Amino acid sequence: MNGGTRQGIDLTRVLHAPQRRVFAAWTSPEDFAAWYGGEADVPLDRVSMDVRPGGAWSLVIVMPGVEMPFHGVYREVSEPDGLVMTLKDGSAPKDPEGTESTEGETVTVTFTDLGDGTTELAFQQRGGHLTPAQYAAAEDGWEAFFDALAARLASHP
Repeated sequence: MNGGTRQGIDLTRVLHAPQRRVFAAWTSPEDFAAWYGGEADVPLDRVSMDVRPGGAWSLVIVMPGVEMPFHGVYREVSEPDGLVMTLKDGSAPKDPEGTESTEGETVTVTFTDLGDGTTELAFQQRGGHLTPAQYAAAEDGWEAFFDALAARLASHP
C-alpha cells in the first residue's frame, strides 16, 4: 500500500517536565487517567495498568451517553526512555486467552531529556488497521491528549 495511503501517525512534542516525570505520566494510573482522553473523563476506577513487558493496560473514556474502552499490552518498558504498547479500542476483542492478537495498533513513545527540565516526546502509531480518515481523526485525538498531558505536567510537576 503506497501512493498516499496513510500507515500511521508520527508526532513530536516538547514538554516542560523532566524525563522521569514524563515517563511517570504514561505509567501512573492517576496521571494517565488525567490526560488520556483529553477533555473527556477517564474514571480512575476504570484504569488498569500492569507496566511490564507482557502486562496489560486498559481504561474507559466516559462522555455523556457513550463509553469508549481502550486496552493493550506493554511490549517494551524502558524507564525513563520510553514504552512500546499495543492499542485497541472496544471494537477489537481480546483472544480467548486474554492476550492480544495481531490486530490493533502499536504505539511507540520515546522520551528524550533535552536538559533544562524539558523532554521531547516522540510518538509513533503503526499498524495499518485504520483508514486514512481514521488515522487523521486519531492524530487529532492524540494532539488533544498531548495538550492535556502538557497541562497535567504543568499543574502536577
